[in-house]
Amino acid sequence: MAGPGWPCRASRGASALLAATLLYAALGDVVRSEQQIPLSVVKLWASAFGGEIKSIAAKYSGSQLLQKKYKEYEKDVAIEEIDGLQLVKKLAKNMEEMFHKKSEAVRRLVEAAEEAHLKHEFDADLQYEYFNAVLINERDKDGNFLELGKEFILAPNDHFNNLPVNISLSDVQVPTNMYNKDPAIVNGVYWSESLNKVFVDNFDRDPSLIWQYFGSAKGFFRQYPGIKWEPDENGVIAFDCRNRKWYIQAATSPKDVVILVDVSGSMKGLRLTIAKQTVSSILDTLGDDDFFNIIAYNEELHYVEPCLNGTLVQADRTNKEHFREHLDKLFAKGIGMLDIALNEAFNILSDFNHTGQGSICSQAIMLITDGAVDTYDTIFAKYNWPDRKVRIFTYLIGREAAFADNLKWMACANKGFFTQISTLADVQENVMEYLHVLSRPKVIDQEHDVVWTEAYIDSTLADDQGPVLMTTVAMPVFSKQNETRSKGILLGVVGTDVPVKELLKTIPKYKLGIHGYAFAITNNGYILTHPELRPLYEEGKKRRKPNYSSVDLSEVEWEDRDDVLRNAMVNRKTGKFSMEVKKTVDKGKRVLVMTNDYYYTDIKGTPFSLGVALSRGHGKYFFRGNVTVEEGLHDLEHPDVSLADEWSYCNTDLHPEHRHLSQLEAIKLYLKGKEPLLQCDKELIQEVLFDAVVSAPIEAYWTSLALNKSENSDKGVEVAFLGTRTGLSRINLFVGAEQLTNQDFLKAGDKENIFNADHFPLWYRRAAEQIPGSFVYSIPFSTGTVNKSNVVTASTSIQLLDERKSPVVAAVGIQMKLEFFQRKFWTASRQTVNCYLIDNNGFILVSEDYTQTGDFFGEVEGAVMHKLLTMGSFKRITLYDYQAMCRANKESSDGAHGLLDPYNAFLAAVKWIMTELVLFLVEFNLCSWWHSDMTAKAQKLKQTLEPCDTEYPAFVSERTIKETSGNIACEDCSKSFVIQQIPSSNLFMVVVDSSCLCESVAPITMAPIEIRYNESLKCERLKAQKIRRRPESCHGFHPEENARECGGAPNLQAKMVLILFPLLLMLFSR
Repeated sequence: MAGPGWPCRASRGASALLAATLLYAALGDVVRSEQQIPLSVVKLWASAFGGEIKSIAAKYSGSQLLQKKYKEYEKDVAIEEIDGLQLVKKLAKNMEEMFHKKSEAVRRLVEAAEEAHLKHEFDADLQYEYFNAVLINERDKDGNFLELGKEFILAPNDHFNNLPVNISLSDVQVPTNMYNKDPAIVNGVYWSESLNKVFVDNFDRDPSLIWQYFGSAKGFFRQYPGIKWEPDENGVIAFDCRNRKWYIQAATSPKDVVILVDVSGSMKGLRLTIAKQTVSSILDTLGDDDFFNIIAYNEELHYVEPCLNGTLVQADRTNKEHFREHLDKLFAKGIGMLDIALNEAFNILSDFNHTGQGSICSQAIMLITDGAVDTYDTIFAKYNWPDRKVRIFTYLIGREAAFADNLKWMACANKGFFTQISTLADVQENVMEYLHVLSRPKVIDQEHDVVWTEAYIDSTLADDQGPVLMTTVAMPVFSKQNETRSKGILLGVVGTDVPVKELLKTIPKYKLGIHGYAFAITNNGYILTHPELRPLYEEGKKRRKPNYSSVDLSEVEWEDRDDVLRNAMVNRKTGKFSMEVKKTVDKGKRVLVMTNDYYYTDIKGTPFSLGVALSRGHGKYFFRGNVTVEEGLHDLEHPDVSLADEWSYCNTDLHPEHRHLSQLEAIKLYLKGKEPLLQCDKELIQEVLFDAVVSAPIEAYWTSLALNKSENSDKGVEVAFLGTRTGLSRINLFVGAEQLTNQDFLKAGDKENIFNADHFPLWYRRAAEQIPGSFVYSIPFSTGTVNKSNVVTASTSIQLLDERKSPVVAAVGIQMKLEFFQRKFWTASRQTVNCYLIDNNGFILVSEDYTQTGDFFGEVEGAVMHKLLTMGSFKRITLYDYQAMCRANKESSDGAHGLLDPYNAFLAAVKWIMTELVLFLVEFNLCSWWHSDMTAKAQKLKQTLEPCDTEYPAFVSERTIKETSGNIACEDCSKSFVIQQIPSSNLFMVVVDSSCLCESVAPITMAPIEIRYNESLKCERLKAQKIRRRPESCHGFHPEENARECGGAPNLQAKMVLILFPLLLMLFSR
């Protein structure tokens, strides 16, 4: 061991020893004379350490051997510049064909459903035992199957993530608040049974299909393959297919909506609670193609969001949640002046329509009130007659029917619908009625528009990586019976889900280069797929972010401040765009600055546009090698070879017998001609064979090193690895698998460090940006708040030619113990000098204080980092995260928020009804009980995570500055330092005078800072309307529409008691 008098000492080797001795002597002089630390001595030591560590990395990685082997084939390969426009057009065509197959499957379901309904005659007394998805395979206490719960065979299926399913039959889910033997439901289930044959046939034609389904306008949901549904902890199935975006988009056309809420004094208590829940349920039915505003009225108008006075806002999730929060602030007082509210609503709709920003299709006013003293025909005559372009939907709140006639007249005279809502239990079903009215013109036109949803998460098929992103293709199903034509009866909507990863399989990652990627957006500019989309938060729990489905392209490609790229794609243009980008890697802690060329075009037959990003330099070039199949097959047989499982070398989804195959197994069978049905990418496989042959000698090289006991005797180097541009990997262990310090490295869960669907491994990407022939060293960052890794990774790139235009054909590297690495750079304890080894992003690899390993240098030596930034040795890069989650303290009332959840409200309503039936309380007293029991709960602060925007820094060294020194004037001393680059690496040695603490200079932190918007800016952001493209079809009106079907007051029938009885038992048994 070194004595304590050695400030910095390299390990074995005469040059290192000499350098350390000189450094010790020189630093001793510094201590005595307080002169500047000698740069020349630090440079000598850095050179010695750099040579030794590069020698180790090059030796164990085999980088020189691999570079030599590729050089030997240099004359036999052809280098091509990638034509980005041709590439994106080809990819769009492939996606178009894939999407078309899915939409054709849905079209076959539509035809079968409409034919089955046409042949069916409604039978009010029909008794039919169907497979209820909740009750199947359930038995009573005597061991007999429950009614609607007969035996339903379920078996795990790998295509459905090993969920137990029945691929021969579908089953039916009925929402908890509906009677599952209602004649309308039984008849619908009976005739839709014919869809089973089509479900199975579709799956046979296209085995990549997953869920297929029919959502009925009556509320039931038929799903294939059949699966058992489990209620939540309250015994409730909250799912109602008619609330889903795919259903609403397919059933109706885009719409502009003004919601008027009566907040006069008569609306106090329960009525206002029901009104708020009605508004919330209406918001649930609005989608990204719709626009809305909410106005409360008494003798004055009160915009729920005053900032949006006189306009409409897009009904995305963020805006809807913003309005929901403001609903809590409504209270009832005064007199209701409906005429003022109606005038305002008509003016808003007219003015907004003229701006060209809205839906330019259907328009509606939703009126929620406990009565109207007039029919206001003069207002309708002024604004709406005779064309009646604005539909009026009226919701009478409460039991009184005194004003029902006026409200019904208003709805019927304006092609709308009237309904009465007496309890919270009535809300959801009554709100749904307006969708049937808006669907009439489309039904009469018999226009089966194909709709595609934005990306959403399906937790059912969650895999090892968490929930799966989906898009849905859906089409409406109409009644074709002649006698119902003018009524425009919507039977429901059929659809199928398409996992976003299916899109990624059509993208040849090997042609996009190391940093290249493909992405797609919707007509609203929202991301369908992008490698920077982060829909989940809290690593361990993998929770969904509230607004994950409406992340705009401008929020991830934020360097495009003018939205040039976004707007061109939204407008379905084909073209090219270039800009400098700052791409974060390694959990957002590092940044790569590069110039990207973007190529984009539309995907025909869908609302989506596709983009491809290629980084300039090596990212724009591709090369083709050529070897025989026999040579390649031989070298693919090596046990250390693996391929990127998320890349599509062969399509193993087309035939069930291929689904168990890995990509490597599929390639071998394909090349041997044993599976003629396998469809494979011939060009990619040819390049895989080439890489297998060229990289094969490294296996013997690694083996010889491992067998030589004198080498690596202290087992400091644990793993050697390589990856090629075709996703081929080789791994060699120099220690036993059980002895590995990092057990997760290069395993399937180590997403950052393996080839996956949207990026190359981290060590490959970072090596590609390093100077050829040099190594990039780093300590892996953990997912926790404290990073204490015990390993160091080193990697270098392999280029075909010695120029920037050469493609990076491979990367190789090693992983070694941190303790072994630090021994090569040993730092003794000394009071006056601190020695550090930091990387090009400012993170500490070696320090006297081991606990500082992995920390950012600026947090440890703030004064020195400030000076390095001032001198230009490092530069700060400001980054933005528009998908962040920030902690916020919110004042909340459990009762109030619970009521805005439909099923909490429903259960609460059951309790309310039961209390009324038993106690026969008058409404006044009942409201008092409700208020005290349900909503008057103590306000308390609750810490939550909410979507926010953040700004944070990253740091990168200036490549042209290899060394520098300086002095920092502190309050009562001068702090000197030297920084010297370690040759052939991304590392820097920093020697700092520790005798001067310089505490007056604050540390530099990388912690993100929330971007706070003042009220004025918040308002501007709410009003801001980004360019979007409206859906191509619009069915707002039809001259043959029967407007007489406009609703009536519901009766509380005996069957309602049957629906509620099991819920009552459950509620009062809790």
